[in-house]
Amino acid sequence: MTGDGLRRAVAAALAAAAILGLAGSASAHPLAPSLLEVTEDSAGRVDVLWKTPRRTPRGGALEPALPERCVAVGPPRLERGADSVVLRWQAECGSEGLVGSRFGVAGLASGGTDALLRIVPRDGVPIQALLSAERDHFVVPRRQTALEVARGYAGLGVEHIVGGLDHLLFVLGLVLLLPAWRRMLPVVTAFTVGHSVTLALATLGVLRIPQGPVEAAIAASIVVLAVKLCRDSAASEAEGVPLWAMAGGFGLLHGLGFAGALAQVGLPADEIPLALLSFNVGIEIGQLAFVAALLAVGAALRALAPAPGWPRRWVRVPAYAMGSIAACLVLQRTALLL
Repeated sequence: MTGDGLRRAVAAALAAAAILGLAGSASAHPLAPSLLEVTEDSAGRVDVLWKTPRRTPRGGALEPALPERCVAVGPPRLERGADSVVLRWQAECGSEGLVGSRFGVAGLASGGTDALLRIVPRDGVPIQALLSAERDHFVVPRRQTALEVARGYAGLGVEHIVGGLDHLLFVLGLVLLLPAWRRMLPVVTAFTVGHSVTLALATLGVLRIPQGPVEAAIAASIVVLAVKLCRDSAASEAEGVPLWAMAGGFGLLHGLGFAGALAQVGLPADEIPLALLSFNVGIEIGQLAFVAALLAVGAALRALAPAPGWPRRWVRVPAYAMGSIAACLVLQRTALLL
């Protein structure tokens, strides 16, 4: 094998190894943030809801941390859902109200996930905060600012796209299919517009589609893209459906997946448009950062193997890896529907 051929083989193997490494270290979606919801009534009691994903985070269990003056009234009620476990109980927190009280979640530093805190004080205006390893507690203010709402939901959007292996694989496929930035821009834009539309429609209740079939179809979309990558480039360009239209159509599908993640944490009643916009902006920030990283890796690989016109067959290495991972996801998610 020539020196250039060896460099190309090494580069392609590294790309495949990176994809397979993602498969081993991340699930198709990141762990949905746990939710701690505290609703205050006029008598000083609070209703507490603690919702965690059925797949427990690595490093140990998470535990809600309420103020010391909040004393549980009666045992908690356990509810098991398809994707989550919910505990509900009441606590007596006194008549002074929740403003200035400290709520948090213990175990975030070792759990590798975040938690959403939602406080509904007696005035009925919800307050939300995203808790993380860096800030695992929150002191209830008199009123949450719009900036705090935007920052929290944008963080959730970035977390979801960065930890969502299936969405990242699809974006990777688009970048590999169209390595030239000018040709890539309308395709990625169509994908963005598509998922933004269905994210908004599904979150606002206009579209109601079961999440199970959506997740299986998202994995199938990656298989379709992997097959296209494995074909000859001329054949791909000659097909009747433009690539931007294909990306936009699959973007509609992926938006339903984003909406399912957002539905698990909910939206603040008085800031729905801002929270929805911020979540979508967070998704786009994460997506653009991923595309930028891929372009940087591509530039580094071109420097490693400067021979012009990489053979199309080297693209098939990550394409086969993508298709294999996605096919496993299709089988897994379809089995859950049976």
